Order: sequence, then structure tokens, then C-alpha cells
Amino acid sequence: MAATKFEKIQSNGVGEEAIEDDKLSQETKELILSLPREKGWVSPYIYLFEGFWGQPKIIQAIITFQKHFQANDSDVLVATLPKSGTTWLKALTFATVNRHHFSPFNKNHPLLTFSPHDMVPFFEYIVYAKQDKLFVNKIKPGSLPTMALDEAFEKFCNGVIEFSPFWTNILGYWKESIERPNKVLFLMYEDLKEDVKFHLKRVAEFLDCPFTLEEESSGVIENIIKLCSFEYLKELEVNKFGIFAKNFQNKFFFRKGEIGDWVNYLSSSMAEKLTKVIEDKLSGSGLSFRMNS
Repeated sequence: MAATKFEKIQSNGVGEEAIEDDKLSQETKELILSLPREKGWVSPYIYLFEGFWGQPKIIQAIITFQKHFQANDSDVLVATLPKSGTTWLKALTFATVNRHHFSPFNKNHPLLTFSPHDMVPFFEYIVYAKQDKLFVNKIKPGSLPTMALDEAFEKFCNGVIEFSPFWTNILGYWKESIERPNKVLFLMYEDLKEDVKFHLKRVAEFLDCPFTLEEESSGVIENIIKLCSFEYLKELEVNKFGIFAKNFQNKFFFRKGEIGDWVNYLSSSMAEKLTKVIEDKLSGSGLSFRMNS
């Protein structure tokens, strides 16, 4: 049956980009051809793998990760969705965990000359995928047609876009944080923005490296916050002109860093629909988002 499906799909051009990609293993190519497929944003097509939609290279990276990654108790994993404060949280985590090696007062701190994504590399894009490029609309114009906002919106609401369904992704971590609070710390961007000091202390305690009274009194926390702030990082030369993964401009990791700016891009009917979708999907979980920020 697999061979028959492979021939049928290949003859219709379905999955052609996966079949011809030399960086994909034969195992991944055959798997891709058996998965549900939809139009993608980052790649021509995305495929439904283990409940989530992803491009072929990401699926291969996940499979490689599952086969070879061996977790240690000392490992720190930062898990976020795109454009949800990833760069900021990576910087805060790196600066906090490594503050005894790289003082936030040090003028040679790594975050002054390297992107937070260099210091905390992506599993799916760098460590296991070994990709030399990323694709999104603003980064590599001409590689794929720009997806219209209304089309992307409908795909998001239907849970058919890269790294989605959003609610399934979020609820997985939320439930784990309740069942294993010593292993998973659940943070919200809005909360972090509104009281970064309080939540940074939570992060440090969770990572078994709490700030001492001496550190608090000497301004260590405030200096980490300043070093990792959106405004400060955005103006560093490495983040204004640097290149990540060979063709990804670091400046695109920094948008506005504002809470609730999404309402300026969606119509009132779209905002109403999104609010209802999220409320319905999270219903009964105990988790909610401030959709009217």
C-alpha cells in the first residue's frame, strides 16, 4: 500500500518538494507521503505529524530528536511559539543561569555580541535539522508568495498552520506544569511584561539558582532585566545588522514587544472570532488569555 500511494502521489506532483529534497532521509520522505497535507506558509506544504502541522525538515528534526536526545536533570529547555517572547525569554534564561560565569555587569557579556538564539539554539532549526536557512515572509522575499492576512488568520483559527494547533500546543505544557510543577514552569508574556522582576525570580528558583539577598541588594536582578530588555537588545549592533542561520536577519526577531498589539491588525469581526475560538478550545482547562488587552 505504501508503494502504491507513493507512486500515486508522485505522479500527481503531491509531495514533490519532499521527494526531491536531498537533505531529507528516505524514511522521512516515505513518511511525508503518508501524512495529511495542507498549503504552508514557511514551506510550500505542511504535514500533520503526531497531532501538529510542520514542514518536512521540521518533521525530520523531530524524528531525529526523538531517537537521539537524552535528557539530563541539568538540561534547561525553553519552549515557546513563534512571536511570543522567545528571544526575550532565551536572553533572560541564559543570563540568569550563567550569571556566575558572565556577570550582567560585564561589558564583555556574550549577549552584547551574540544573538540570544546563538546562545540558546533552536532544536528544530539548528541542533537536529542543521538547516542553513529559515523562511518567513519578511526574511526571504520571493522564496514563497506572501500569505494574505485573512488566509493566515483562517488557517490559524482552524489549527492548520506551522506549529499548530495553537491550543493543543499550549494545553500540553499547561497540563504538564500542573502535574509536574518541578519540571515545567508555565509563563505568560503579559505577566512577564507587567512584573518582570517577580517572574524572573520565579524562573531562577525553578532552575535551582535562586538569587541571593546579596545579589538582590547589589542590583544583579535589575542588571539582568536591563541587559535582556527588548529596548536594549534591539539596539545592539548584532541584533540590528547581524545574520542568523546564514540568511536570517536578527532584526526580524524584534517587532514591537507590546502587549495586545494584535488588535491593530485584525478587524473587529476577526478579533471576535479569535476570542471565541480560543475560549472554546481552552474551556474547562483552567487556562485563559486576556484577549482584550
